[in-house]
Order: sequence, then C-alpha cells, then structure tokens
Amino acid sequence: MAGTGFTYSQLKTAIQNYVDSSETTFVDTLTTIIKQGEERILKGVWLDNFKKNVTGTASSGGAYLGMPDDFLAPFSLAVIDDNTYYFLNLKQTSFMRSYKPATSGSVTGRPKYYGEFDSDTFILAPTPDSNYTFELHYFYRPASLTDGADSGTTWLSTNAPTTLLYACLAESSIFLKMDPTEIATYEQRFQEALARLKNTAEGAGTHSQYRYDQVRIPTT
Repeated sequence: MAGTGFTYSQLKTAIQNYVDSSETTFVDTLTTIIKQGEERILKGVWLDNFKKNVTGTASSGGAYLGMPDDFLAPFSLAVIDDNTYYFLNLKQTSFMRSYKPATSGSVTGRPKYYGEFDSDTFILAPTPDSNYTFELHYFYRPASLTDGADSGTTWLSTNAPTTLLYACLAESSIFLKMDPTEIATYEQRFQEALARLKNTAEGAGTHSQYRYDQVRIPTT
C-alpha cells in the first residue's frame, strides 16, 4: 500500500496477501471482486465527489425522462419554467401509478413528482402539458479502478483505501467460501470502515434530505 492509497496492482496484491490465496481462479476473478467492492461503497455512502448536473427536455405528453448512463442515485430534479426552478418530490413507483391510474387517463400539468420507473428511466407526474427543461443533480458511478493500468489510481483507492480494501476482502471471503466466522469478521471491518467514511465524507447525510416524500430544497 502506498502512502496515499492503492494502485490497481497494489490492491490486487494486498487482497491476495490478506486472504493468503494465489489460486488461479481467485486471481482471475479479482477484477470482478474489486468492482463488487467499489459498488458496495458507492451504494453505501453518497459522496459529494461523485455528483453531477445535467439538463434535458421532456416533451409535452411524455411521462418518461431518461437517466444518464452513469446514473447511480438522484439528488434533486427540477423543472425550469420561465427561469424559475421547481423541485420535484421523489416518490415510489406505486405512488406514481396511483396518481394517474390507467382507467382515468393521464393527468397533465407541470410535473410535481418523479420516480425511478426502471434502471434507465424516470417517470413524471403529472404528465408534462408542455415542453419542459429539467435539471438533474445526481450521484454518478465513477470509472472503476479496474478500467485503468496496473499503476492507476482512483478517488476511492486514494482517499478511502481501507474501506475499499475491506469491501474487496468481504467479497473475497464469500468467493473463497471461508469459514462463516471469517466472513463475518471481514464484513464487520468493512461496515466499520464504511461508517468512518460516512462520518468524514463531504455532505454526509445530505442524501437523507432527499429521500422519498421529503420536500425539495433549492440547490445553488
């Protein structure tokens, strides 16, 4: 481990050293294990370092809005109408369906609510009654450490190396079918490291303000 974190090569070596395994199938699976470890972290804590803003347009009568390719989780979605931002409330899909039941046809107007219809699409309600510009502020999935060279680094490998290591060790222990006690130990250490990252990350807890049914607050 370098003084400031792991390179891709160093992380692979550290994982093998910790679990004391250089078995071919395990080594060949390290790329997948590291990606799984990264995903554990990205879905466990919302990091301000991984936020973006994008704008798009929903056409009149179009109740669906596509997500960016690197979308991980929403922070806010706003309609920009006459230079004014109207922030939408995030709702469960069940609410969206009950808001405009199929038997009564579409309810139209300036959208007030949005939900995650599937892994690629938001659903809006009411259905837009005009062409609207939207601004999405979201958490994105950054490039994986495994996408670069062996000497490469990422924000996670540099700034959260312990969390990344234990995320990968937790995944490795499952892959290697270790004793349940060992699996539990690695999982506990990962959760402890993740909690420390949550406490120190910029904007820790911010996402909770934007959960389902919370009032949206304009961002600057």
